[in-house]
Amino acid sequence: MAQLFTPYQIKGLDLRNRVVMAPMCQYSVTARDGKPNDWHYTHYTSRAVGGAGLILIEMTDVEPDGRISDFDLGLWSDEHIPAFQRIIDACHGYGAKVGIQIAHAGRKAEDAAVPVAPSPIKFPASRYKTPRELSTDEVKEIVGKFSAAARRAVQAGVDTIELHGAHGYLIHQFQSPLTNQRTDVYGEDLARFGVEVIQAVKAEMPKDMPLLIRISAVEYADGGYDISHAIELSKRYQSAGADVIHVSSGGEGKPGKRQPGNYPGYQVPFARAVKDAVNIPVIAVGMLENYQLAESVLGNEDADLIALARGLLQDPYWPIHAAQALGDELPVPRQYGRAF
Repeated sequence: MAQLFTPYQIKGLDLRNRVVMAPMCQYSVTARDGKPNDWHYTHYTSRAVGGAGLILIEMTDVEPDGRISDFDLGLWSDEHIPAFQRIIDACHGYGAKVGIQIAHAGRKAEDAAVPVAPSPIKFPASRYKTPRELSTDEVKEIVGKFSAAARRAVQAGVDTIELHGAHGYLIHQFQSPLTNQRTDVYGEDLARFGVEVIQAVKAEMPKDMPLLIRISAVEYADGGYDISHAIELSKRYQSAGADVIHVSSGGEGKPGKRQPGNYPGYQVPFARAVKDAVNIPVIAVGMLENYQLAESVLGNEDADLIALARGLLQDPYWPIHAAQALGDELPVPRQYGRAF
């Protein structure tokens, strides 16, 4: 059996295979109220039918002004819970496990009248506004908002939660010396905000439910941090209670001398470096839709799980097709059996 299709367990989370649907913003909230709608229902349940082991619902924000845009999902009130529960229950019915990626866009909140950030440093693109620096008390309030969103995610029936600490959003902004130039405790210790969010979220989760955190392993802007900083962050986050590290890169600013890769598997070395430094599972992501490449990442022990983004946008049935190509059999819905 291909390793992609072996079951995998993380604490109390039992996955039918090692294929993860990476969180991808759909910008499709029609009422601008943060609630998922029929598009989101069809989008996620189709990937459950297609055989994904774990589905991570897109970036879901802890307050209205924490969204990238007004068309993004949110979990800032109990009124959001039923719409998420409908999707989660349906995905469970097709054998997939489901998590929600909880986040705050910080200075990258495009539709906020005045976005907030660790420091008043504007993201280097014309559509972004100069953010207001959060006070120390306001930082603690946002930690509480992450905690409240996690409680609601658990009430909605998730199997896991992922924190978004990558791609230049708020947790990433705190952990980067490019965007965090504070002089309080959150500037003295760049990992502190992420650590406090992890601890607060874990307090709302069942003991056997794993917590994932996505990080950017390197920054591409000139002066940005490298993999050694990401490794230290990963160690701190593991100590704080993170159970899985999801390794991506970039998103903090305009690339300089260091350029992001544009070839299959370009982020896999980052995942391997983090995996070698921690003793918790690691998810690799980034142009891994080639079946043999995805299998080789697991076979070479570069990562423990494979996340697909564009590959699952292109093909909702990627897991079924990958199993066929690798000589495996993945259960196909009875209604589709004649096609396979």
